[in-house]
Order: sequence, then C-alpha cells, then structure tokens
Amino acid sequence: MQRWRGLAEIPEGWGRSVVTIGSYDGVHRGHQLIIRETVRRARELAVPAVVVTFDPHPSEVVRPGSHPPLLAPHHRRAELMAELGVDALLVLPFTKEFSQLSPAEFVVKVLVDRLHARMVVEGPNFRFGHRAAGTVDTLSELGVTYDYDVEVVQLYASEDAGQERTFSSTLARGLIAEGEVTGAAGVLGRPHRVEGVVVRGAQRGRQLGFPTANVETVPYSAIPADGVYAGWLRAAGEVMPAAISVGTNPQFDGTHRTVEAYAIDREGLELYGLHVAIEFLAYIRGQERFDTLDALLSRMAEDVERSRALVAAAERD
Repeated sequence: MQRWRGLAEIPEGWGRSVVTIGSYDGVHRGHQLIIRETVRRARELAVPAVVVTFDPHPSEVVRPGSHPPLLAPHHRRAELMAELGVDALLVLPFTKEFSQLSPAEFVVKVLVDRLHARMVVEGPNFRFGHRAAGTVDTLSELGVTYDYDVEVVQLYASEDAGQERTFSSTLARGLIAEGEVTGAAGVLGRPHRVEGVVVRGAQRGRQLGFPTANVETVPYSAIPADGVYAGWLRAAGEVMPAAISVGTNPQFDGTHRTVEAYAIDREGLELYGLHVAIEFLAYIRGQERFDTLDALLSRMAEDVERSRALVAAAERD
C-alpha cells in the first residue's frame, strides 16, 4: 500500500481512483464496511482504492483541547487498511487554513485535481468542508459537475440491552472508558489495543514475583477504565498471554496512572525501550487496596490464573 502525507506526495500522472474520506479512528466494523466497498468498487472499475484521512484529528484544530481518545495510532490504522486491500493512504495535515476550505473547494483541491476521483464511497453521516457544511448530498451534487459518482454505505448496528446502536468510534470509546473491552471488541472487530514504549517503573512487580512491562502509551490513546484485565502482550515479534493492570496502584498510594502487563509463564524478558502493544480481552476486576501484602499476592495469583484461562479459551475459539 502506498502512503502519502500531503497532496504533494501523490505521484505525478496519478489516474482515476475510488476514494473514501474520514478520520477512520480505529477502523472499526462500520469503517470496514465502507473501506471494503471502496475496494470492491475500485476492483470493478480497475482503478486504485484510496483512503483519505487527517492528522491531527480535526477536532483538535477546530476546538483545541477537545482531541478525542484515539482507538488506534496512524501506523496501526494503515496496517488495518492494507489488510482490507486499500491501494493508497493519503494523510492530509489538518491545519487551521485547511479547515477553512468550503465543501466545493475541498472537492476540487483533493478529489478532482489530485486524486481524479471516479467514485466516492461514504457513510450516511459523512460531513466535510468548513464548519462541516458538506453532506453526502453536497458530495453528490458536486459529483454531477466534476464527473464522479457517490455511493452511500449504510452501517450495520449492534444491539445493546435491546436497543440498536450504529457502529461508531464514539460507541467504542465509551465502552473502553467503562472497561467494557469485550463489548468494544464487538464494535472494533478485534480486541482493543494500546501501544507504547516499555519504560522503567517502580519495579514493585519484579519484587513481588510478577514483573510487568510498564508501557508509556502513545499520546491520546483510549485507555480502558482502571482495573485488571486478561489479554495479550505483543513484543519483539511474539504474542504472549498476559494479565494487565490499569490504574494508579492504590496499594502503594500511587498517583500516576499506568498500563502494565505481566507476560504469563515468561521468565527473564528484557523489554525496556521496546515498542510493544497490549490487547485487552476481558475485564476481571476493579482496582483494590488490600489489608496485607499476602492478600495482594494471593489475589494477583488468582488474576493470573483467571487471565490464563480466559486467553486459552479465546485462543481455542
């Protein structure tokens, strides 16, 4: 998959293409529907499938300080899009000046002059241009003038407590914030993942017999609610069952929120300085403060056994 940052990196002589535009944070199941349809249409027309996205998130430019928790960093989104068959990913630097483009100016500058769109595929709620004034109807009207078609993909909905909710990044973020990582996986189509570099912490886990990888997560990452989780640690090309702790470590009066993973049955791992990923399978319990150190150790051993069982069951399915 080709990757371009900014319109200037699009190769000269680029022909027509099928395009979809959006933040695509998380590449969740709703996004996957749109992207798969983009790829399918591109194959039918024998042209490349292109995804256009933005960096930073538009909300951070339009409303500074409102950056939403991110479901996946840009490199992870690119990996997921490549797996879906996307031919090229265009990341547009989202600036104050760029945010001022009218819907028509956006279409001409991006879709017509540079990508030569043959078709644009979007979800029903797609908005674009200054003050999000453009809709899919606007896109279709401009398509008559600029010779491209528009297809609108209706997103599936998930059912929660008898109510249907459309797959969305907002839904996934809300579930993650509540610690409902199993529900979030249903929206994402895979376990939620956070990434970052392993840094040195207080090393209490090592002293207690449960050495953990303390991960300094990518900025704006969507971190699950405080608690203990079962999941996986991905490091140095390996995928290891893990017991994961998120929180401030109330047992030792901690104040700094951390994400730590204990790789089950792995001895002597040296991960400091490595970029790793933690994937959340299931919530086990909330953060607790125990009366004695022995009580804490006993509960940690139970957490590990519970994590081991949950991961083994998930890997069998």
